Amino acid sequence: MATVKKPNKNINKKTDKTSLLRAKKTPAKRKKIVLPPIKEKASHMTAKNKKNIRKPAQKRSPREVKIHQIKLKLLHQKEMLLNEAEVALNELPEQTIFPDLGDQATAETDRNFMLRLRGREQRLLKKIDQALERVENGIFGICEDCGNEITIQRLEARPVTTMCIDCKTLQEEEEERMREA
Repeated sequence: MATVKKPNKNINKKTDKTSLLRAKKTPAKRKKIVLPPIKEKASHMTAKNKKNIRKPAQKRSPREVKIHQIKLKLLHQKEMLLNEAEVALNELPEQTIFPDLGDQATAETDRNFMLRLRGREQRLLKKIDQALERVENGIFGICEDCGNEITIQRLEARPVTTMCIDCKTLQEEEEERMREA
């Protein structure tokens, strides 16, 4: 009398198929998918697109590496400012009337101070967006007045700057003379 093997319930269907294929000694057929090589047409590549193509890491100059690090720093700073603004917007104290005039004045002063800080942060966010745009356009680190490169040390200290230290010094001296006159 032949014994009938009962199927093991712990084996899934996929394993059963694989074992059946092995038992029949027929290899599993896999369909290979071959993708055609990507060909870039030079006709649709504008000068701006060509400029934004990333260079391999080993071919970047030290200045380009630093500018990339500054870009990451600007993105992080922007994210932090937006998060702080969202929290501050939810926690901004409402105008309340206090029985004591001193408490009322303190509350209004605190509120005005918070609003001034948010205004400064808003202007900084605009400057960060402009700096990021200059990075994308490839003109980040170029002085708007004289056209010379801004030193990396200045860019690291003040990433949103648009002027080299010499032009900024001249501008501040002229502003000082205008105030004195």
